[in-house]
Amino acid sequence: TRTISSDNCEEHQHLKRNLIRALQEEVTPLQRKYLLLYYSEGLNMREIADRFGVERSTVSRTIHRGEERLRYGAAALLARSG
Repeated sequence: TRTISSDNCEEHQHLKRNLIRALQEEVTPLQRKYLLLYYSEGLNMREIADRFGVERSTVSRTIHRGEERLRYGAAALLARSG
């Protein structure tokens, strides 16, 4: 079980590095800002919209597009490093 735990830890660290890299390279600065506020800070889309003076639908679209770019960017990173 110790080997399995070690392997899982290494895999987790690898995925985390790829996610951070994808956040830095694959999304726009605005997408990154909204994604971090939404997922890391726990703000909802209305709170983000109010903070930046935009419509909630704008925040929703920006987050969705960022998620799509992360999906494809992270997949490409995993394929290259696999």
